[in-house]
Amino acid sequence: MKPNKHYADLAESYLFFHIAQKTKKYLEENPGTHLYRMGIGDVSLPLCDAAIKALHGAVDDQAVKETFHGYMPECGAPFLRETIAQYYAKRGVELSSDEVFVSSGASDELGDILDLFDPSNRSMVIEPAYPAYVDANVMGGRSILHLASGIDNGFLPEPGPDTKADLLYICSPNNPTGAVFGREALTKWVEFANRTGAVILFDAAYEAFIEDPALPHSIFEIPGARTCAIEICSLSKTAGFTGTRLGYTVIPKDLEREGMNLNAMWVRNRTTKTNGISYILQRGGAAIFTEEGQKQIHENIRYYKENAAILMRALDKLGIWYCGGKNAPYIWMKCPNGMGSWEFFDLLLKKIQVVGTPGEGFGACGEGFFRFSTFGDRADTEEAARRLVELLG
Repeated sequence: MKPNKHYADLAESYLFFHIAQKTKKYLEENPGTHLYRMGIGDVSLPLCDAAIKALHGAVDDQAVKETFHGYMPECGAPFLRETIAQYYAKRGVELSSDEVFVSSGASDELGDILDLFDPSNRSMVIEPAYPAYVDANVMGGRSILHLASGIDNGFLPEPGPDTKADLLYICSPNNPTGAVFGREALTKWVEFANRTGAVILFDAAYEAFIEDPALPHSIFEIPGARTCAIEICSLSKTAGFTGTRLGYTVIPKDLEREGMNLNAMWVRNRTTKTNGISYILQRGGAAIFTEEGQKQIHENIRYYKENAAILMRALDKLGIWYCGGKNAPYIWMKCPNGMGSWEFFDLLLKKIQVVGTPGEGFGACGEGFFRFSTFGDRADTEEAARRLVELLG
């Protein structure tokens, strides 16, 4: 037996594991200290009432022979696939329900989707990047193009003559920077992918946070995307399903490469490798897309947006550069006084007990930057902002 030796090529420790180790050590040395956690992007509000009622109703269904459900369709229950297709239709994106695949969440799907592509394909990640993009490709033995971004391009780079890759990871709204691609910029990527034969893996996990009507929520709002893109979505941040695990992936039937249809390939993959998502979770997910469900989740999103506003006001007062916050749940700030990102992490932890995420953990382009998550408790966010101003003012 030979192990997958590509695992030896992974970075020594995962970003959030390293943060956890640092905070654990600090708490051991300072027992009883309260930390203001603005780091990992887990939500703090419970599931909305519409989802809870649907989940309870689905549990009751499982107690009655006439409404009991065993194995679910591997690609997703028809009721949920159709509901999601209708959600897209409200934005002018026409999908058939069998172009929608129900998943256990975007993180799982971003790794699993690589089954569709030969290991010889080269992947592009825009740095700073969500670490799982890189690690999943390293595990698969793929070469990776790290496309740099920065303040000069608003962390929204365009394809260029050196952008030679087969798989293009685009996350918008972006994690970690909070930057959002506009229609013109996304059009350039779609045209590039169609021209070169590349496939865009579009991570839309945070699309519900977009409030600017001029910004696209889906890659499929861009003409030509059906022949070059896969969209991966999540209910984790949209509706608080981080502990419930539910998402969906869109693969158009128009997407083909070398005579092979990627939609049909994914049907074959899912029917081979999965037994589907539970009936209970899918009923809970369907409730999110009802009129009442949408109203309730956007109330929660407004709560997180106000957290963002509190932190942005603090940074404005300090005169510190940042992006994100308005159309995304993350704020990406430049570390003050030329500090390194881990240096700034240690300063905040030790001096004001605020925990954020060092930008270096998202790639070399993240050095000198820092990410705040806005998913925390309101009182903690207010106190963290006050302490930040007091420390740096």
